[in-house]
Amino acid sequence: MPLLIVLIGVALLIFMIVKLKLNTFVSLVITSFIVALLLGLPLAKIPETIETGIGGQLGHLAIIFGFGSMLGKLVSDAGGGYRIATTLIDKFGRRWIQVAVILASFIIGLALFFEVGLVVVLPIIFIIARELDMPLMYLGIPMAATLNVTHAFLPPHPAPTAISGILGANLGHVLLLGIIAAIPTIIIAGPVFNWFLHKVYPKVYRKDIDISVLGEYKEFNIDETPKFGISVLTAMMPVILIAVATICSFIFPKSNSINEFIQFIGAPDLAMLLSLIFAIFTMGLWRNKGMSEISNSMVTSIKQIPVMLLIIGGGGAFKQVLVDGGISKYISTLFAQTNISPILAAWLITAILRVSLGSSTVAAMTAAGLVAPMAHQFGSNSAMAALMVLAVGAGSVFCDHVNDAGFWMIKEYFGLSLKETLLSWSTLTSVLALAGLAAVYTISLFV
Repeated sequence: MPLLIVLIGVALLIFMIVKLKLNTFVSLVITSFIVALLLGLPLAKIPETIETGIGGQLGHLAIIFGFGSMLGKLVSDAGGGYRIATTLIDKFGRRWIQVAVILASFIIGLALFFEVGLVVVLPIIFIIARELDMPLMYLGIPMAATLNVTHAFLPPHPAPTAISGILGANLGHVLLLGIIAAIPTIIIAGPVFNWFLHKVYPKVYRKDIDISVLGEYKEFNIDETPKFGISVLTAMMPVILIAVATICSFIFPKSNSINEFIQFIGAPDLAMLLSLIFAIFTMGLWRNKGMSEISNSMVTSIKQIPVMLLIIGGGGAFKQVLVDGGISKYISTLFAQTNISPILAAWLITAILRVSLGSSTVAAMTAAGLVAPMAHQFGSNSAMAALMVLAVGAGSVFCDHVNDAGFWMIKEYFGLSLKETLLSWSTLTSVLALAGLAAVYTISLFV
């Protein structure tokens, strides 16, 4: 019965989102109430469970998401992303152009959501592809693969940050292990897959692509953009602060006053605040921008945050119902009895939900609620909990297809037909998810 109730809940969620086109947040809350009733939760307790799930999930995430979005917008509007991309591409040259695109996309992807990063980087590589007489797809695949990996694996992106809280994983550990896992994943899903796809399906590698669908693109004069070093430092500042704090936690004793200060400024909330203040100066005031212009950029950036927060809050509500209703514990016990690795179980559950629901964030949040007891069983082994987060992240990008907005963005931006998008992009995201699982599995052998 518990599994049947979960299946009914997921089927209902899919029906409302895919068939009825109902708002995702509303669908999650309705599903949470219905599943809570089916699980026999006391009627008086159900609203409290929903509220606890939403409130407990959002908490500090609003700070991280809000500041992170502002930071990315300031870097983008100042031309920092343009400077990073063009500098790396100029330095690496034609032969290593894919490596340059990957590095640029990785740095920019740390500061921007997948969809926003796509809009920022794509016009740049379109110009580069045209100048080098290359198919846009040749540079687009490593770019999109890298942006997808940063979105799925690395804090302060929404899904890995939220999942870390659910599974009790240290954000710093998730970040460091995520970077390690990201390297082979990007290589396989980027250059290696690119080579393979070009061999077996060369028709998608066209040079006559029109990206007018992106709308008006702001042209930058390279001399008027921030310098490369300060652009990279600003974009990566949150990662640097969190990573340094994590490394120092292994080196210094907890009672050490220096370590206490480093842990203070490396806490995710404060790291994001300090990084944002730094960006206000480097990407704004020092570039002779007025505070009104800087504030406008920050306000504009926040417009994409509420919907994401509501979806994550709805996912938190559904997760809390599954926890209070005993489903999470039941699923955990079930997988423990079958001797399936918790990492594989986390990836498999998420991948199935991803294919069914479309939204990687909803799939990841729902799966995290189901596998939370598996992660908690590791106790003080935060590294294993972090790997569970990465396994969920890898599963959340599996086989992106017609029920996800990202699929249609790729189709339009690269001028592909529906069949071409399914054979190229859906295959790419499947390879990326499997490569990510393999990378996480390999790391688990050494931690």
